[in-house]
Amino acid sequence: MFQRLSRSWSLVKASASVLRQDKELLVFPLVSLVSLIVVLAVFAVPTIALGILEGFHSGSRALGPAHYVLAFLFYFSQYFVIFFFNSALVGAAMMRFDGKDPTVSDGLRIATARIGKIAGYALIAATVGLALRIIQERVGFLGKIVVAILGAGWSIATFLVVPVLVSRDIGPIDAVKESASLLRKTWGENLMGQAGIAAAFGLIFFLVIVAGVMLVIAAVATHSIAMIVVALVVTVLAVGITALIQAALSGIYEAALYRYAVNGAQTPGFDSGALKLAFAPR
Repeated sequence: MFQRLSRSWSLVKASASVLRQDKELLVFPLVSLVSLIVVLAVFAVPTIALGILEGFHSGSRALGPAHYVLAFLFYFSQYFVIFFFNSALVGAAMMRFDGKDPTVSDGLRIATARIGKIAGYALIAATVGLALRIIQERVGFLGKIVVAILGAGWSIATFLVVPVLVSRDIGPIDAVKESASLLRKTWGENLMGQAGIAAAFGLIFFLVIVAGVMLVIAAVATHSIAMIVVALVVTVLAVGITALIQAALSGIYEAALYRYAVNGAQTPGFDSGALKLAFAPR
């Protein structure tokens, strides 16, 4: 347990060392978050008007073709935004691994050059995501467990799709196949590195939230509305910044893991032993 935690923390530190060199990498998850909020706002009115959410969760009314079309467009828009900016982040990280000094423009240029393939992958992911959601809402408890397992399997199989799209001149379907193939050849401890980053940041999130709650309690004790508002704002900002850092580190790790999975390339700042353990032989 402690050994795994130590290895995971070493991967977090390695990713953080890259982020310290290129702090502009934080721009990509930030713009992605803002864009997702815009997408949510754009779809909020028709979604509420057509009762899609109510229909999905309660099952009390039949959903027509228009409902599914709108839901699919929402899924597609979300995935496209996520994949586009993640591609920009991974592309910039790979430039850093090659000894270059990437800028935000470089990352956006890389993603824009592959915008058609990114859209194709978003189309595939939206189809799978919506299909799983529809099935999940129409089956019993055991069926939901099966769907959850299928969803987890899809997430694992497509874990390296973005680095594949960024690095190779292939389409989204071939990228999915390549990602699954890489994972089949060198299977790891449940993708330990990514899980380790999530676990490390789970602890960080917990500490941030605890500190935020204590700050709010202290502010409430002052009976000052201004202090309470400031405490709440500071807490929300702290959680938001932590989430942005986690997203950036995950993208950096994803790029490093792909390089190792393809040809065992040494990645600056990353211990090859730790990466090897992330992809231990079956």
